[in-house]
Amino acid sequence: MATQSPFSFLDGIFDRVISGPQPPQWLVHEVHQRAVLFINHVLMQEPEAMERLRRQKGRVARVQWRAYSMALLVTPAGLFNLAHEGVVPDLRLEVTELSPLALAQGALRGDKPSIRIEGDVQLAAEINWLVDHVRWDLEEDLAKLVGDAPAHQVTQAARRAAQALRQFVGARVPSGGVVAATAPAADRTAA
Repeated sequence: MATQSPFSFLDGIFDRVISGPQPPQWLVHEVHQRAVLFINHVLMQEPEAMERLRRQKGRVARVQWRAYSMALLVTPAGLFNLAHEGVVPDLRLEVTELSPLALAQGALRGDKPSIRIEGDVQLAAEINWLVDHVRWDLEEDLAKLVGDAPAHQVTQAARRAAQALRQFVGARVPSGGVVAATAPAADRTAA
């Protein structure tokens, strides 16, 4: 018998929120712009990532989860930009897990979500490499604002809190539990 998460009611709340009034298009565009700026900030800290993306310049990848999607164009600089509306993507990445709670639990365990992949195999391989190897150095960015010692203390505290949260979630979700994103590699296919 599978145990149900004590937070499963959150899935219903999320469903009601997204089925309600949709945000204005200008707000969606601004959120996408901020996401691209953040992704590019992280990419610029890793020269090999930018070099790998340079080889894919002009390609478009569309990332989709439920009704939300964002199309990213690879620039000649090896960064991302928002693709023009209506452009046909070279690669489609669709997160197949619909539950935001299951996605969050998987992320806390360090699992990748199940993804359906269609399109350019080489672009998919490069994006997979980025996901596996590029990490945001929060401590370095924080040190620029508050100094090295306080940044180190804050990130250490955040790591301890994240570890405690992972242990809490791991203790609440049995190995054969209700989380659907337990086998991401099986759902990955390239067309």
